[in-house]
Amino acid sequence: MSTTTERDRDPADRVKIFDTTLRDGEQSPGISLNRQEKLEIAHQLARLGVDVIEAGFPITSPGDFESVQAIAREVQGPVVCALARTSKQDIDAAWEAVRDAERPRIHTFIATSDIHIERKLQTSREDVIGQVRAAVAHARALTDDVEFSPEDGSRSDLEYMAEVIAVALEEGASTINVPDTVGYALPGEYAAMFTRLHELVPALNDAVLSVHCHDDLGLAVANSLAGLQAGCRQVECAINGIGERAGNASLEEIVMLLRTREPSLGLWTGIETREIARTSRLVSRLTGYPVQPNKAIVGRNAFAHEAGIHQDGVLKERTTYEIMDAETVGLKSNAIVLGKHSGRHALKAALEELGFTVDGQALNAAFKRFKEVADRKKSLSAMDLEALLTDELRTGEIGAYALEDFTLKAGRGFAQAIVEVSVPSDGGGSARRSGVSEGDGPIDAIFKAINAATACDAALSDFRVEAVTEGEDALGQVSVVVDVAGVSGAGQGVSTDTVQAAGEAYIRALSVALARRSAPALRS
Repeated sequence: MSTTTERDRDPADRVKIFDTTLRDGEQSPGISLNRQEKLEIAHQLARLGVDVIEAGFPITSPGDFESVQAIAREVQGPVVCALARTSKQDIDAAWEAVRDAERPRIHTFIATSDIHIERKLQTSREDVIGQVRAAVAHARALTDDVEFSPEDGSRSDLEYMAEVIAVALEEGASTINVPDTVGYALPGEYAAMFTRLHELVPALNDAVLSVHCHDDLGLAVANSLAGLQAGCRQVECAINGIGERAGNASLEEIVMLLRTREPSLGLWTGIETREIARTSRLVSRLTGYPVQPNKAIVGRNAFAHEAGIHQDGVLKERTTYEIMDAETVGLKSNAIVLGKHSGRHALKAALEELGFTVDGQALNAAFKRFKEVADRKKSLSAMDLEALLTDELRTGEIGAYALEDFTLKAGRGFAQAIVEVSVPSDGGGSARRSGVSEGDGPIDAIFKAINAATACDAALSDFRVEAVTEGEDALGQVSVVVDVAGVSGAGQGVSTDTVQAAGEAYIRALSVALARRSAPALRS
């Protein structure tokens, strides 16, 4: 099979990767990332080579504003983008958040489908056009890089939406994104929509046309590809496909689709594909959203072969059953890196090789955690170190609950847990509280004891446990989703002790749910 070299590639066929993991992805139920976690993901996205990071929706809360601002100030390389509705207040907040970025962008949007205009916005088509004109003009006065999206574009009247897009272009928008907001479109319909828009709005030839597809009918990647084949050159997507409802188009699937089928499609990206697996694992751990085993590209079974015929074929020639190389997405770089006698300098060097810069107190904490695990585990792999460091970054968060200690008594059909947790106090510090409870087993008991200590009536919605790597001494990674009065929170914990990992995951999920309950509502 022939391959396309960098020299052969036409710049006009380069597809920009617009990553919305930190904005649309974080809107997934139960996900609530703090500033440090968002920064960690943003730095990894830069290493991955995405073109645009949609860092958040600054007007929604002070925390989101501060996170976007920190990313704009600290992350180099990609365009840093902030989302805003068409109000002046939204656009000003977005600009203040991203203005210090190397390359800032304001992304403003308003719905153009009649159902959204009449039922959600409760306004008229004429008013929407007026809002678009004022919003884009205001954003363009602040920055040269303005993106506009007609929300629910795939269900909008095409001629009317074309009129709205023409207004946005007249006022200076340089990128037009037409989303399939509710995942309703079919690939042929979505492609035809863009073909017709080019006919109705000739000025689109001078702009970047973008796709943003949701996966409600499982067609997000297919629709995104259809848009790219119809002339779009930016695709909005998220790591592991996370996002509202059924999620967004999966970044790793889009990228590897374009890379694997580049000779046929003629399209390419600037993504460093060997960073894909690590980015996927990082996002999974920080969001608490596990990756399904059969997930394309990054799932545990994505390159596994169980059937004898398949195994025989792969042993003779890998390409008989593998259309891409696992190493291309970074899935086979998991050599043993450290043992229990390794020192602080070796740990720092290993972490830097993995892309983590850790110094000072953070390095001390990571080294202490490493030694604790290394005493129980013969050796630690790259994936072990990633899991441990990511887990360590989540400890000691200001305003979060933490599991300080626990003891268990268990027998056949009996378990009792005694826990000690730190609980945020009104003065900004924390207080320690104890809780005691019995349960059907050790994990059930520790969850109920945490509820008792925190005085929270949280209900377990989901519980999953898996090994980070193979072997009897493997680290266990537990993912938990809890519900507190109708608000969900997700958390993860990592330890060689599954019960401890479960307790850490549960209390982190509880912290997320309580933070989401107390967060201010979206400002109007």
